[in-house]
Amino acid sequence: MSDSILRVTIGAEPPPRLDKALARDVPEEAALSRTRLSKLIDEGAVRRSGEVVNNPKASVAEGDVIEIAVPEVAESHIEAEDLPLDVRYEDDDLIVVMKPAGMVVHPAPGTPSGTLVNALLHHFGGKLSGVGGVGRPGIVHRIDKDTSGLLVIAKSDRAHHGLADQFAAHSVERLYQALVHGHPDPGDPRLRGVRGVSIEPGAVIKITSDLARHKTDRQKQAVFFGHGKHAITRARVLEVYGVPAQVSLVECRLETGRTHQIRVHMAHAGHGLIGDPVYGGRRKVAKGALPDAAMALLAGFDRQALHAAVLGFDHPVSGETIRFEAALPTDMDDLITSLRG
Repeated sequence: MSDSILRVTIGAEPPPRLDKALARDVPEEAALSRTRLSKLIDEGAVRRSGEVVNNPKASVAEGDVIEIAVPEVAESHIEAEDLPLDVRYEDDDLIVVMKPAGMVVHPAPGTPSGTLVNALLHHFGGKLSGVGGVGRPGIVHRIDKDTSGLLVIAKSDRAHHGLADQFAAHSVERLYQALVHGHPDPGDPRLRGVRGVSIEPGAVIKITSDLARHKTDRQKQAVFFGHGKHAITRARVLEVYGVPAQVSLVECRLETGRTHQIRVHMAHAGHGLIGDPVYGGRRKVAKGALPDAAMALLAGFDRQALHAAVLGFDHPVSGETIRFEAALPTDMDDLITSLRG
């Protein structure tokens, strides 16, 4: 695999260090993020006057000519597969898709194929910029296998790092819809007494905690205080079903995006998700509180009733603010229709 040589002339009033100067002056079409440039510097791929410069903090001056040996994009080891793909938006730098429930996002030892990444590689047909020097989609966030909804995936290195920065800064808009057991009533003294729960204006339930692996079940996440990763979920009840209340449709906004965050937080609040085999808990429905058709659908709902409905962010290249919405999938929509009946 051969390298292509990119020559960059440092412009006027450059930043004081090499990596920052290159990040400013490398042509945009080269699609090299500062992180990728730092890696190339570390690898000895950057020269000035024929001499290797492997210190990203090295000083530079206006007029310096820097040569960067950029390797050809390596092929991913992941196999491309012709799988259905619901594309909501696509350009040269990113793609937004609607992931169905039941599909894993990225291959893993237990799921080497049939994933969203396998489908994306086929969809791109080899026309994919290198993310970290490898021809693969840039996964910047994920949703669980049995959660449906919107995902943005980077197609270029610059988009990958631009999106990752927004997720790290918690500036991405992420809104989910979930069906939960019971009624998370902001006026309920029990709910108000749960540690980490507070009520904000507009009847918004704020759940704040740390999340980390469960002490005994390493496949689960658990709520902690003073240990783990900080997590904040805001929930608002949209509809309540049953007399007395048995199920609620809840809108959840993520300030942070931790593993299983909504599922764990709603269970902590005493309102686990319908169909969630890990955190939902077993709940008996009061006799006659719901229509028979709804009772049957509830009994047979075999995944957590969670859907990533809204995704909004600033385009990492154009800077334009873009926002996407995805209607509820058929199984959740059918369940809600029967609950209303």
